This record gives sequence, C-alpha cells and structure tokens, in this order.
Amino acid sequence: MSANSPETTADLTIALVKGGRTKIRYPAGLLGDNGTRIVVRAPWAGSGVRDFGFVRFEPGDVFTEYYWRDRWYAVKEVRAADGSVKGWYCDITRPAVRTGAELTVEDLDLDLWRSADGGDVRRLDEDEFAASGLAEADPGAARAAVAALDDLERLAREGGFAELLA
Repeated sequence: MSANSPETTADLTIALVKGGRTKIRYPAGLLGDNGTRIVVRAPWAGSGVRDFGFVRFEPGDVFTEYYWRDRWYAVKEVRAADGSVKGWYCDITRPAVRTGAELTVEDLDLDLWRSADGGDVRRLDEDEFAASGLAEADPGAARAAVAALDDLERLAREGGFAELLA
C-alpha cells in the first residue's frame, strides 16, 4: 500500500472514545505493531469535509496514524488525495489498548496541529479540556495529558517529528 493509498484492509478497527462513549469507529490497515507503537493507515473517516480554518480534512485524504501503548498521545500524518502532506494532527489520549483486531483510544480533548512546513504549530481545544472536568476527576491523567501536549509541541517546534515517527 503506497503512502497515499486510501485502500485499507480491515486489519484493525480504531475505536475513538470520548467522555465514556465511542465517538467514531473505522477500519484501518495495520502497517506495524512492535509491541509499543502501532501504525495504521486509513482514509478520512469523517463524513464530508471538516474545515478547521487552518486545514481541511476531506474525502480522499489519507491518514497514517501512530499510537503508543506507553505514551499519552497519537500522531496522525494527513495527506491530500494528490499525496502531498497537509500536516500532522495530534490527539492527546490515554495510552492505546489493542485487543485482538480492535485498537481503543480515549481522547482527552487536547490536540495539536503542525503544518507540513512546520510554520504553523498550534495547541487546540484547551477550553474543552478545562471544561471536561478531568483535572478534578483524575488529576494524574490531567497532568499526564498536559505534559504530553507540552512534549508534542516541543517536538513539533524543534523538528523532532521525523525521529518520533521513524
């Protein structure tokens, strides 16, 4: 499967959980699982276009997604239908859990965007995170989430994504 192939085998089903509910489930082709990091590829799983203002996710986009069992984030490389890299969308999550053919990831509301040229690095949804109540309900998880966002932002600004995703 090429880097921009939207075709996937249903090797895994990704289940994104938010607030105790499954937000979305979608099939993804498994590219690798070394016991710590899981890499999958999937076409844009949303319905229609999602325009964030700084990037648009749309049919034809292909996501190569990196999940860790020991880190509090997931990094998703986003490519347009023509194969060009749009950038990386990062979700702050609890460590991923794979059970058979399902990968479950709990979204903790914080996100980070890094454009393809590295010129646009932005923290997202900090208001949603504050309103989620996680800091009161699970202070340790809240601290881990904020630390993960700080780490990802540093890597994004200092050019560390290539090493992280190699």
